[in-house]
Amino acid sequence: MYVAVKGGETAIENAHAWLAEERRGDTDVAELSLAQIREQLGLAVNRVMAEGSLYDPDLAALAIKQARGDLIEAIFLIRAYRTTLPRFGYTQPVETGEMACDRRISATFKDAPGGQVLGPTFDYTHRLLDFKLAAEGEVPPAAAAEPREERTPHISEFLQGEDIIQSEPESDAVPGDLTREPMEFPSNRPLRLQSLTRGDEGFVLGMAYSTQRGYARNHAFVGELRIGKVAVEMEVPELGFAIEIGEIELTECETVNQFKGSKTEPPQFTRGYGLVFGQSERKSIAMALVDRALRWEELGEDDLGAPAQDEEFVLSHADNIQATGFLEHIKLPHYVDFQSELELVRKLRREAEARVASGADVPEAAE
Repeated sequence: MYVAVKGGETAIENAHAWLAEERRGDTDVAELSLAQIREQLGLAVNRVMAEGSLYDPDLAALAIKQARGDLIEAIFLIRAYRTTLPRFGYTQPVETGEMACDRRISATFKDAPGGQVLGPTFDYTHRLLDFKLAAEGEVPPAAAAEPREERTPHISEFLQGEDIIQSEPESDAVPGDLTREPMEFPSNRPLRLQSLTRGDEGFVLGMAYSTQRGYARNHAFVGELRIGKVAVEMEVPELGFAIEIGEIELTECETVNQFKGSKTEPPQFTRGYGLVFGQSERKSIAMALVDRALRWEELGEDDLGAPAQDEEFVLSHADNIQATGFLEHIKLPHYVDFQSELELVRKLRREAEARVASGADVPEAAE
């Protein structure tokens, strides 16, 4: 808090009032409703839910509105609110194989079992401004396809049938909860995946891009990318069995990566994995690439010294809320620290000037 600023609390209250005025903008323009943000800025809402670790589109829309569109500030608001909520229990693992897919593509098989579903995507659009969107009135939407209701098998199931992709071991161990316990190193894959899911999309994307440019030397194919809704089930102790309590939208990506084998493993494909709230294709693919890069030790590969292979580097810097807090704290008063450094620099300058004046630092003439 800027306690030394003239006016003290009054100045801060005025700053808050000014912020509210700036947030509202021109009062001649209709105010954005939460429904408009939720329905028309869905990808921003999805990012706030994913990195805020709270699936609630209405609260994410409220946070975006309150933050004036600053998504990291909105994520901060959501995380802060999340800490006030009681926890009643844990849900069952979701069955993504039962997902009602709005979109499901594979870059590894043209005729993928279950079919390719392009769904709502920017992939095939021209990156040109559509000025029809700036016109008054509604633009009639094109006819949309219905999501697939039948079970869509994972591509990896078919590769597994040929025994040419690494098996993922099943475990009954309860994974740690990164929202309740701080990250410790060395970590494990469940906690790494949690961290990447909550991590800043731009940072995770940059790490993933570095692996594609050779800083991990691991070529990946998108085995499958799927987006859709899955049922969420929770076991109720009084009933003794699990019941469905709702559904959520998820994006899941599974990459297929080259693996030449090791002393203990034969040549085969390996996997990277990404799972994110809402429609978050870029984030889930990036997450899968970084996940695979971080598995180098588990798979007996060489440490190439790539940034994306350094678990502590990646996971310690992926969280945008921690990064923002550390970065923005330097805006706060550091008067005492600065004055001590200022006095040190003045002292060093006086000593340097004294040496010059005495001739101690005057270089000898070249012969």
